[in-house]
Amino acid sequence: VFNAKTAELLSHHQVEIQQKFPKEGWVEQDPKEILNSVYECVEKTCEKLKQLNISIANIRAIGVTNQRETTVVWDKTTGEPLYNAIVWLDLRTQTTVDRLLKRIPGKNKTFSKFKTGLPLSTYFSAVKLRWLLDNVEEIRKAVKDGRAMFGTMDSWLIWSLTGGKNGGIHCTDVTNASRTMLFNIHSLEWDPELCKFFDIPMEILPKVRSSSEIYGLMVCFPVFKSGALTGVPISGCLGDQSAALVGQMCFRDGQAKNTYGTGCFLLCNTGQKSVFSEHGLITTIAYKMGRDKPVFYALEGSVAIAGAVVRWLRDNLGIAKSSQEVEKLAAEVGTSYGCYFVPAFSGLYAPYWEPTARGIICGLTQFTNKSHIAFAALEAVCFQTREILDAINKDCGIPLNQLQVDGGMTNNKILMQLQSDILCIPVVKPSMPETTALGAAMAAGAAEGVGVWSLNPGDLTAVTCERFEPQINPEESEYRYARWKKAVMKSMGWATSEGSSNGKPK
Repeated sequence: VFNAKTAELLSHHQVEIQQKFPKEGWVEQDPKEILNSVYECVEKTCEKLKQLNISIANIRAIGVTNQRETTVVWDKTTGEPLYNAIVWLDLRTQTTVDRLLKRIPGKNKTFSKFKTGLPLSTYFSAVKLRWLLDNVEEIRKAVKDGRAMFGTMDSWLIWSLTGGKNGGIHCTDVTNASRTMLFNIHSLEWDPELCKFFDIPMEILPKVRSSSEIYGLMVCFPVFKSGALTGVPISGCLGDQSAALVGQMCFRDGQAKNTYGTGCFLLCNTGQKSVFSEHGLITTIAYKMGRDKPVFYALEGSVAIAGAVVRWLRDNLGIAKSSQEVEKLAAEVGTSYGCYFVPAFSGLYAPYWEPTARGIICGLTQFTNKSHIAFAALEAVCFQTREILDAINKDCGIPLNQLQVDGGMTNNKILMQLQSDILCIPVVKPSMPETTALGAAMAAGAAEGVGVWSLNPGDLTAVTCERFEPQINPEESEYRYARWKKAVMKSMGWATSEGSSNGKPK
C-alpha cells in the first residue's frame, strides 16, 4: 500500500509461492495457491495498516502486476483451473516450437516480428496455450463446450477478484497481451491470422484494455474475514516489467531500467514509436495510461536466469543456506579467479534466442572453490545485462549514461558494484525496492474515475537513490567480458530437441 501523494510505501506483506518441477525443463505453479496468497497478503497488509492507525477506508484503488507469459486456462462455470499454470521460463514447448517452425517459410523465427515484436520462442503464451490444447484432454473438452477461459496471471486474478464464476471480468491489459504472440501491437487487437496460425479459438481470449482504467470492483470473499476491500475498484494492470518501468518513472524516450528478479529484464522506453531491433531484442508495449491515452513502446532484453541462479546455488548445490550467504561467499574472494558461469538453464534468451544452450561452469582449476563459483554466478547476471545494454545502445544509437535498477537482487551490494564495473557506467538504485508494486499502484491511482495519483512529471516525487560508480579500469572490464562471451559460445548447441526429456539419449 502506497501513499498517492508521496509514493511512500506504507504497508506490505509477501508470501513465497511454490514452483513445481514435474519433469526436467517443466516449471508450473498452482493458480489457486497464487490466488490464496493474494487473499492472504491483502488480509495481512490491511491488518498492518490498522496497527499503524491508518484506516483501510483510505484505500481508493487496487493495481495488479504479474509475471508475464505464465499461462492458465480455467473453467468459467466452476471457477477452477483446468491445469497448473505453465510458468514463463518453462521449456516443455520446445517440440511445439519446432513443429510450428516447420510451417513457416524458411523456418523464420521472426516471422511475426512486425506484428507482435516477438520471435517464436518457448517463452511466450501462445505456444504454452497450444501445448495445453494438444496435451490436456480436460482443456480440449472445456473449449469445445464453451467453458474455457485463457489468461495470463493478471486475467486469472482480476476475474477471480471481481466475482469469478458469478460475473467476474475477463480482461487483460495491453502490456500482458503484447506477450502472448497473438496480439498486434499497432492495432492493439487480437490478430485473427496469428490465432489461426496457432489454432487458438479467439472466444477464450480476454478482452484487452488499457493499463489504467476501472476494470471492475473487488467482491467480498468468504476468505476475507474483514471483507476489507469490497467495492474498491481494480483500476491498474501492468505486466511486471512494464510496472517497474512506470515505478522507476521512466516516462521519457530513452530512459531505461533493469529489474533483477528470477530473470533479468532491461526495458528502454522508445516513446510512441515502436523500434524493431536488429540485435536480438524484442519490441513490447511499455504502457497505455488510460483508454484515450497513447500507447508507449519499449525495447526489451530478457534474461531467463538471474535470481534463479542464486536459488540454484542454495537449493540444488547446497553451497549456501541463503541468498545473503551467497553474497558473503562472493565477497570473501572478490574475484572468480578465472571461473565463468553461463546459467543457460532454460536455453539463452536475448540477444541469442538459442534454446539449445545449457548451463556451464568453465575455467575451473584445483584452486577454484565454492566462493569463486558464487562470485562467477553473480558476475554472470552482470555480463548478461551488459550484452543486452550493448544491443540497446546499438539499436537506439544513444548510449545510456546510467542504469536504473530495481528488484529483489538489488539488495546485494556486491552485485550492484559488479554491475557498475562491468557496464562502466553508474548504477542507480531507489531506496524503496518495491518498484514493480509502485508502478501498478500509480496506474491504479491515476485511472479515470479514481484520480488520486498524478502522472505529470512535475508532480512526481523525486525518489531517493543509492549510486554505484565503476571502480575498475575499462580494460579489465572488457577482458572479463570477452572471456564470458567465449564461455557463452561453448554453452550453445548442447541440447537437441530430439533428445528425450528424461536425460537419456535416444
